[in-house]
Amino acid sequence: MITVHHLNNSRSQRVLWLLEELGLAYQVVRYQRDARTMLAPPELKAVHPLGKSPVIVDGECTVAESGAIIEYLMDHYDDGALRPPARTPEKRRWTYFLHYAEGSMMPPLLMKLIFDRVETAPAPFFVKPIARGIAQKVKGNYILPQIRQHLDFLEAELGRHEWFAGAVFSAADIQMSFPLEAAAARGGLDAATYPQLTAFLARIHGRPAYQRALEQGGPYELLR
Repeated sequence: MITVHHLNNSRSQRVLWLLEELGLAYQVVRYQRDARTMLAPPELKAVHPLGKSPVIVDGECTVAESGAIIEYLMDHYDDGALRPPARTPEKRRWTYFLHYAEGSMMPPLLMKLIFDRVETAPAPFFVKPIARGIAQKVKGNYILPQIRQHLDFLEAELGRHEWFAGAVFSAADIQMSFPLEAAAARGGLDAATYPQLTAFLARIHGRPAYQRALEQGGPYELLR
């Protein structure tokens, strides 16, 4: 039995989704973010030293990091339905987007979340205008243009292919779900500007396995 150490409103939601797509039996151990800091509780450090989610335990094997978890599950349980054949263009795209999601797209989205909080955080009256000004300048000059560049790139990719690895749904789409959901929540992804990405989100949200994963993981609403 695979155990998923699942933090609410986090990347671990897509691990539950992958397990549902694979039709695997699993159990969920739930953790709640701290209501003030929004960080994971210290109990997760008993599972993995970094105290972050997702983490899965499969027998004596503990695996952390979304991409590593996906590759582990593909290696052990996939029959070829969610990963393209080796040495194909589709497999190269699959590998690229598996790493791109966290390595390239999530950093500016995380930075925007941080600087949004800097901009609105309580502060002494003489400090607040300075903090707000710095946050707005960093966002305007760097973060928001970076997010738009990524969204433009992804919109063009889905204009050429229905799914990120090509014509067929795969685990790459599961990995890409989180940054795109984050972009829809706080990064400017809207239907008018990005119709292909909006349609992608509608397609994945309509999948039965995605809906079953929501039932297993509980309420899912990304930070804004």
